[in-house]
Amino acid sequence: MIPRYTRPEMASIWEPQTRFKIWFEIEAHAADAQAELGVIPKEAARTIWAKAKDAKFDVARIDEIERETKHDVIAFLTHLAEIVGPEARFVHQGMTSSDVLDTTLNVQLKRAADLLLADLDRVLAALKTRAFEHKMTPTIGRSHGIHAEPVTFGLKLAYAYAEFSRARARLVAARDEISTCAISGAVGTFAQIDPRVEEHVAKAMGLKPEPVSTQVIPRDRHAMYFATLGVIAASVDRLAVEIRHLQRTEVLEAEEFFSEGQKGSSAMPHKRNPVLSENLSGLSRMVRAYVTPALENVALWHERDISHSSAERMMGPDATVTLDFALVRLAGLIEKLLVYPANMQKNLDRLGGLVHSQRVLIALTQKGASREDAYKFVQRNAMPVWRGEGDFLTLLKQDADVKKYMTDAELEEKFDLGYHLKHVDTIFKRVFGES
Repeated sequence: MIPRYTRPEMASIWEPQTRFKIWFEIEAHAADAQAELGVIPKEAARTIWAKAKDAKFDVARIDEIERETKHDVIAFLTHLAEIVGPEARFVHQGMTSSDVLDTTLNVQLKRAADLLLADLDRVLAALKTRAFEHKMTPTIGRSHGIHAEPVTFGLKLAYAYAEFSRARARLVAARDEISTCAISGAVGTFAQIDPRVEEHVAKAMGLKPEPVSTQVIPRDRHAMYFATLGVIAASVDRLAVEIRHLQRTEVLEAEEFFSEGQKGSSAMPHKRNPVLSENLSGLSRMVRAYVTPALENVALWHERDISHSSAERMMGPDATVTLDFALVRLAGLIEKLLVYPANMQKNLDRLGGLVHSQRVLIALTQKGASREDAYKFVQRNAMPVWRGEGDFLTLLKQDADVKKYMTDAELEEKFDLGYHLKHVDTIFKRVFGES
């Protein structure tokens, strides 16, 4: 995490004080359950809560202890004992460090998912608003970056809305899958702790008991979580790349908002660069980069090793913080995006009617021409227009082979822009419902 790409709401989830607070809550809830089962005195459980519930843990002190113990959980428990006193001997009974660490990580990932879901809701709201605003704004569709056939700018945004709707559903599933708790002791057999303790802690922390843990919660859950973040980042990148292309000087169909006093270049005062979109592409690469270590963390030795631990200490905060920042930036970009319908129409007209070539091709075949001949007739008239040597409709009207099959009026009818947009309503209903 670096401040430049960090929002405080997400960063707070990963701060040491937050982590230690969760550690304490897990230990204290476990003590409650142990007390109810008669394993430890009930008064001890009450004292643990009373003395540490509102404590501000001394991060520097914990770090100092860890430098000696070389063990983070023991360092925390030692500091907790300094706060709680003699009753601290009843903390962590029958538990192993991973019980605390893994359950805490899942609490953090669940909270992070809640923020990311709110971010996605803002992105979806922005896309929907702008999609309906430009539902029937015609623009050229491109394949391979080359003019193809007409679409609308609203459809471009509807594509993105549908994609981010799928992203939201995936994140809801990933949030549910990661929301498990393990308080099962060394190698996960519950030999030293009753399974009812796990059930109690899970309920108290808003989680579900892990059906079977070794000494760690299975990392396939985490792999799916980070893979989901990676796919969302890829969707962010896809939309950002689209905007970057649309802002190119030769295209200029849409443009990032350029604020008063903003500077585009240290050397060239005229520049207005798609810096937000480019930033989003870069941030998306970083989020996707964490998918591979998440997958590699699945394969641990026997009941556990800690090869996953160092990676997760980085990827947990970095991936969620970065995606959170990117989604909020994307939402703002879409909300303020400058759209230029006149330039879209200008680009539509740029190829002298070539965007209607498929309609003419189909019409010729329906009039009796073979597909091979029809393609040849259309293409030989299209290529001069591609080179800037005439108007497509005019050339078709002058082509003797074409005239055998179609009248001038029939050809003119095939150049109707509205024909390409007749099912926009159908697509919008599929994406947005009846709204």
